Amino acid sequence: MVYDRLVSKEVLSLVPKGVEQVYGGKTPGKDSDKEQRKVNELILKAAKAGKRVVRLKGGDSFLFSRGGEEAELLANNGVPFDVVPGVSSALAVPAYAGVPLTHRELSSSVTIVTGRDSDLKGRTREDWSRALRGTDSLVILMGAAKVAELASKLLQSGREPDTPIAATTWGTTSRQRTVLLTLAEAAKGSPASKRIEAPCVMVIGAVASLAERLRWRKGAGLTVSPGYRASVRRLGAA
Repeated sequence: MVYDRLVSKEVLSLVPKGVEQVYGGKTPGKDSDKEQRKVNELILKAAKAGKRVVRLKGGDSFLFSRGGEEAELLANNGVPFDVVPGVSSALAVPAYAGVPLTHRELSSSVTIVTGRDSDLKGRTREDWSRALRGTDSLVILMGAAKVAELASKLLQSGREPDTPIAATTWGTTSRQRTVLLTLAEAAKGSPASKRIEAPCVMVIGAVASLAERLRWRKGAGLTVSPGYRASVRRLGAA
């Protein structure tokens, strides 16, 4: 079994004894392409040796998780494989934080993007403007290290400064905590924005104004900025 960085110890404890566990996670800030090549070689070598390989990932393996690339590698080398769909953190984490991505009065569309530098390269300002301006709810994965930069891009693309943000770290785990703030506060690097850490799922849009009221998991940590409260009052979600 080859498992990723965010697979918890609790999940690994369920693996039957005798199964070889090999860490195949990638370290943030390092050359992910180089590390991915090593994972590819590991999976292919084990499969060709006649072993039954489980590639264990968190969330959905085909959403910003390189699962498509790994499946393509196997297909190109004639190695049969199965895919077991998972629930993406883009959907699960907001639900655990009390943020419905769609709402009849607030949002009828959702766009999911990655905030990683390597995935942002090659995109022009107009690419971002078109993608980010034409959706009600925006979900950003892997963007904790670039909060101010991403918020600034959104402001440049025409988003309102008081647009609410719900940024949840370690969602669905015992370490879950959420920071609620506005786009302007995030762009300026406010104290609240400094509390946003990886792994993080950020929801940007009117639906984020419901986060405090719909917060059903009472034990999870919560930080609420003054700007967010003002935004909620404007949207009438208080």
